[in-house]
Amino acid sequence: MVFKRFSIIIIARTIVLCGSVFLLFYLISETVLVATTFIVAVLIVVQIYSIIHFVQKTNRDTARFFSSIKYSDFSQSFVTNIKGASFDELSSAFAGVMDQFKQTRREREENFRYLQTVVQHVGIGLMAYTSEGEVELLNIAAKRLLRVNTVKNIAELSSVNISLVEALEKIRSGDKILVKYADNNDLLQLSIYATEFKMRDKHYTLVSISNIQKELEEQQMEAWRNLIRVLTHEIMNSVTPIISLSSTANALVEDLDHEKHRQESDPLDDIKGALTTITKRSTGLLHFVDDYRNLSRIPTPTFSVVSIASVFQRLQQMFSEQAQGKKIEFITSVSPVDLEVTTDPELLEQVLINLVLNSMKALAGATSPRVRLVSMIDKNGNAIIQVVDNGHGIPEELYDKIFIPFFTTRKEGSGIGLSISQQIVRVLGGSIGVSTTPGGGATFTIRL
Repeated sequence: MVFKRFSIIIIARTIVLCGSVFLLFYLISETVLVATTFIVAVLIVVQIYSIIHFVQKTNRDTARFFSSIKYSDFSQSFVTNIKGASFDELSSAFAGVMDQFKQTRREREENFRYLQTVVQHVGIGLMAYTSEGEVELLNIAAKRLLRVNTVKNIAELSSVNISLVEALEKIRSGDKILVKYADNNDLLQLSIYATEFKMRDKHYTLVSISNIQKELEEQQMEAWRNLIRVLTHEIMNSVTPIISLSSTANALVEDLDHEKHRQESDPLDDIKGALTTITKRSTGLLHFVDDYRNLSRIPTPTFSVVSIASVFQRLQQMFSEQAQGKKIEFITSVSPVDLEVTTDPELLEQVLINLVLNSMKALAGATSPRVRLVSMIDKNGNAIIQVVDNGHGIPEELYDKIFIPFFTTRKEGSGIGLSISQQIVRVLGGSIGVSTTPGGGATFTIRL
């Protein structure tokens, strides 16, 4: 049917064109009608152009169709305006293919947006870069973890940590590398896992980055808590009967001492002294063990909105007399002054008390001793509290050790204060780190 319509139109136009040519020759040879002859000649030219245009419409539409596909331009329309033309079926086919391409492209874009949403909101940091180091993908989790807004090349991460850049440059598919470094008073231990793929004739490396420091610390603290539970249980079970028996024996010796007239060098004195010493040391050991049990008995926090300024005010009142007695300058600063956080005020104060006491002890022998309590909003929008002193400081190699139970740098220290403080901060949903204060001293930073 299509071919028949096409043939009829071509035959009709050919007959009209032949008639027009015959008429033109007749006018030229038999008449002197110049104007009429010119008009007929123009009509012949128009008819020839119309026939050529009509015949070549298929070629033009086909070329336009493939061009649209090549440049992904699916806004083209292939509806013909020639009534009864044989191109209706072809135009309909073109339009159907274009609609299918539009649908496929729409689904592909929806899938791409879905994938982008998943990649950007997944909790693990993801980064994809070429063999030249050009970063093609950096999701939100990676930006937060590395504390950067944008990265065009992995070499730019040298401002974060040079070891991180070296690890990204040498990592290969299937490798897993640990990178450990301190950043803004935080200790980070990044676990980096890589895979490689090729796309658009380019070689890409996709790495997942996660900070496992918190998990390692929690596993470590859980191991310590389990050990402490076992040790304190066994020690207290052994020490308690010793205290009871030594007290009973001491009482019996006292009774014998009153009933008997003894000589100056009576051995009962030595027995009493020994039993008293056993009782005293056993009781002291019991208290010592009971203190360590606090490491495994962190109370459940009760959260509320707390004004940092009010917390600092209570601490200043608490330590003012002690600071004056030791001639320590005690300073507090909150910016903004109305800064509030959601936390447990009692547990937070307990941590700050431990840190302030440690800072005061670290100021022994310092000239112009000073302790500062500072609270502010960091560049990531988190509330931080810092305890800053100008004492003898903490060596950098001990940063990841000072929070381990029983570890202490002071002879008179028990090694549980900082460990308990770290556990409390973890329970409050924050983190705690240490760094060197510019000019000497230590800075403990709590992020809430």
